[in-house]
Amino acid sequence: MPRVPSTSPATGLPTAAHFIHTADAHFVDNAGRSVILRGINLSGSNKAPVDAQSQQLEGFWEAGETGEESYVGRPLNLEDGSADVHLSRLKGWGYNMLRYVVTWEALEHAGPGKYDYEFMDYTVQVLRKCKEYGFRVYMDPHQDIWSRFSGGSGAPYWTLPACGINPRNFTATQAAILHSEYPTPAEASPEELPAMIWSTNYGRLASHTLFTLFFAGREFSPNCVIDGQNIQDYLQSHFIAAFAQLADRIRDAGDLLDECVIGWDSINEPYEGFCGYPDLNAVPEKQTSTLKKGTFPTPAQSLRLGMGQAQTVDNWKFGSMGPKRDGTVTIDPMGRKMWMDPEDEPEGMHPKWGWRRDASWRLGECIWAQHGVWDVESGAVLIPDYFRYRADGQEVLFIEDFWRPHWQAFGVRMRQSHPEAILFVAPPVFVPPPEIGEDYLKGRCCYSTHYYDGLTLVTRHWNWFNADALGLLRGKYSSTLPAVKIGERAIRKSLQEQLGYLKEDAKILGAYPTIIGEIGIPYDMDGKKAYGWTDGGKYKGDFSSQQKAFDASMNAADGPNALNYTIWTYCPDNSHAWGDGWNMEDLSVWSPDDLRPTTRYRMHASDKSTAGLLKSHSASGGSNLSLSTIAPESSTDDETVVPKRSSSHAFSDWDSAFDFLTDGTRAVKAFCRPFPTAVVGIPVDIQFDISKAQFKLTVRVQPEDAPKRERLGLPPATSPIFDEAELPTEIYVPLVHYASNKALSHHQPGASQATSFGTHSVAGSHMSKSIDSLSGSTRTLYPDPLGLFSKDSDLLSLSVDVSEGRYTIEGQTLKWWYPVPSSGPAREYTITIRRSGGVIKTADLSSQRRSLWAKVGSCLSGCCTIM
Repeated sequence: MPRVPSTSPATGLPTAAHFIHTADAHFVDNAGRSVILRGINLSGSNKAPVDAQSQQLEGFWEAGETGEESYVGRPLNLEDGSADVHLSRLKGWGYNMLRYVVTWEALEHAGPGKYDYEFMDYTVQVLRKCKEYGFRVYMDPHQDIWSRFSGGSGAPYWTLPACGINPRNFTATQAAILHSEYPTPAEASPEELPAMIWSTNYGRLASHTLFTLFFAGREFSPNCVIDGQNIQDYLQSHFIAAFAQLADRIRDAGDLLDECVIGWDSINEPYEGFCGYPDLNAVPEKQTSTLKKGTFPTPAQSLRLGMGQAQTVDNWKFGSMGPKRDGTVTIDPMGRKMWMDPEDEPEGMHPKWGWRRDASWRLGECIWAQHGVWDVESGAVLIPDYFRYRADGQEVLFIEDFWRPHWQAFGVRMRQSHPEAILFVAPPVFVPPPEIGEDYLKGRCCYSTHYYDGLTLVTRHWNWFNADALGLLRGKYSSTLPAVKIGERAIRKSLQEQLGYLKEDAKILGAYPTIIGEIGIPYDMDGKKAYGWTDGGKYKGDFSSQQKAFDASMNAADGPNALNYTIWTYCPDNSHAWGDGWNMEDLSVWSPDDLRPTTRYRMHASDKSTAGLLKSHSASGGSNLSLSTIAPESSTDDETVVPKRSSSHAFSDWDSAFDFLTDGTRAVKAFCRPFPTAVVGIPVDIQFDISKAQFKLTVRVQPEDAPKRERLGLPPATSPIFDEAELPTEIYVPLVHYASNKALSHHQPGASQATSFGTHSVAGSHMSKSIDSLSGSTRTLYPDPLGLFSKDSDLLSLSVDVSEGRYTIEGQTLKWWYPVPSSGPAREYTITIRRSGGVIKTADLSSQRRSLWAKVGSCLSGCCTIM
């Protein structure tokens, strides 16, 4: 690891103690330690306003057409105290990084150039709260399928009529599938929306058109001019200006840049639209974004449907072996068009939004027909390869020709507001980034890519086989068969190799780090079996399949990859019925519907299930602690015993930190895992075995890796060991896996006095200071009545082996000092961490545990199931 500079490569200014560098393919703190940033997306709920989830049709169109909706309250409620609860939970899981989801619609829903400053100021307040808890944040300009009003999220409603589109006819023309209107507006049954069907919108006319106009309007739709600008420039300028307004607001807050907000992601999961399509009469074989499921029109059929013409299209179903053709379906729009009626803009001016459309752009007719691509009357495609070539005859390269110029324009504007910003480079999913010059990157860059186990995501099942999907796309195999992976070991190995491919892609940009911006698994597997929706509720609370699937993905980020990541997602308003509140996706790692009943606790599932980890009351020490059911012979219907909490706004709902960190979680053992947060040298291998609660880290250290305490504003080291590093390697060791008997049994003092945390003072509660180990700074006090952030060395029960050096334990942090060679070759050191006394297991309660329930007045004659 080269020594970090004392001045910023972007601005030439001296670097502060909190500065995060991007060097030698790693994040690096100002002292010179490699940093691993891991956390979560906050939040998937931000795709829609509060109380406006995607299944809701009432008021849906009206909100967009008036522009009166508001995203204030997203992602956290700052008024009722729940923000502290949620952020404490995330911090307690060891997370140090948040990907902060913001949509264009949230910023500019009221109309072109009309910004929601109230929401921006609310965002600043939430970011300050995140800063209190020591999180680093990178901002995510999020979109899926362009907009909520085209079946996804992102752009404001007014962008659709700006493009000459009438979204009210999307369902009729199947230009897009909308959750709230599925299968039809007149007979909507949004609960029947098939899994991942929303992603087929990438292969439908609305997305094809909108993304082509956004990225390549000047090239392919030169006649589409609005307010004197080509539609590409009109859309991109508004998009960039809206996020620039937010960036200015964050800058003007004066206390967030670099210490909390470290950079900006580029537009989420961009799509190429029609750009590069070789033949509009067929779906490109190498098209990576379109799932074959349900109706599947060709581009030519979509064009005709958009003009109200009936078409018979292929229908597909997706099973455990992948997509399979399932006959045909006739779609008849009954003359309804995707395109706006000319009467909607009298004399070329929109009466609501105020723009003036150029006379060469005729409303009511497909814009691609207007550009000679196809003939409406005959339905024939006249120029099948229209989108394959640029006007100069050169073949289209979407990334280089259209995506990169937009990324550069966005990055330049963000740097005007945030000069030291780390610019995250996020090209389309699974597409390597292009080369980007250092005049744009300026030594402050991170490759940002996404990864999901696609088979598990689409089938909602953890299968005994899988495939190297990325290897197939990259041409690693001559046929499909060698890409098939049989058995869990082969699947885990393949997933880790695929993330290795993505990490290699970063080298195209230079010696910059990689972050997996989204990674996660669906929780509604197997017909929502874990929610008790099948088999008479027999498997309620059993998240064993989810744990296997999630552990495989998280393990892929470990090993030699040692990747940074932000999991998708954490949704405070997740529910079993509607998932994350967006297109029936259900990927939130926590749900209020999985909170335990307030008065009685029961471990329902086997050792492999993590949803029901409970409190215990046993003597601390090295013995094997048991977590168990209260009354295994009793009813499994928790609703007949005691209702679940309707909210989680108060720490008083929990008796201990362990209880708090496990309650409401799904497969917590998989996503709450040990990892090094700061390393003297570089991490070369990370191994974690859930079944054994065994963690092993290997680091490599060279003479130039010696960290400098003074760069973090710390006093000189006092260690008598002459070659020992001035700063330790720091490892997050989760309570979830390594809690001591004392921590599992102890009823935290002050917990019973805790009340909701909002603007009220709290009598008898504990408060904690957030100390940023990467900068040495002490942050604002925040509530900690459960002692969650205590530095008590008895919080964990550990057995530690180190190949060299010494260690100390402070709460959930292990600090490991070892020698740094003064010269010569690099050295490798290892540390192995186990739980003293063995893994926390499920078993019958001890009599001591039963006495605890007697003490707190729990009645053991009944039973409840933990969801």
